[in-house]
Amino acid sequence: MGAGTTKGEALRIRRVRADDMPRVAALDRRVTGVGKAAYWRDIFARYGKRRLRERFFLIAEPAAHGAGKQLLGFIVGEVRAWEFGSAPCGWIFALSVEQGARLRGVGEALLEAIAAEFVKSGVTKVRTMVARSDRLPMLFFRGAGMAAGPYIQLEMDLA
Repeated sequence: MGAGTTKGEALRIRRVRADDMPRVAALDRRVTGVGKAAYWRDIFARYGKRRLRERFFLIAEPAAHGAGKQLLGFIVGEVRAWEFGSAPCGWIFALSVEQGARLRGVGEALLEAIAAEFVKSGVTKVRTMVARSDRLPMLFFRGAGMAAGPYIQLEMDLA
């Protein structure tokens, strides 16, 4: 992947490894308040080990020597194609940054890294979905230049 800087701090973005998964699950638990280690093991099996030209599970860590055990954030996405005739696009379905690392460019570096991977895969558009009421991701993605697209999300209760 590569390196970047987060307001003076060197940052390394790389593909996830199996030994990262406890830190990924712990970060997600701190951010969401829900522990779901089994879910993250499954995501690693699907996005960290298979079809790696179109699936991306990236982590951000300090680039300093010996700092590799500190997880600053992660992003997960894939190239998706042909849902209801749509052209292939990059799809981001997970992004999380350690609270103490926010506003230091970690999320932006992760988004840039996955966008570069999507471009290498041949797509020219990226999509995600956020709840209208979830202010933090809404502000982040809008600030990164994302806007409402041509599709509308539909849902119905099954109960």
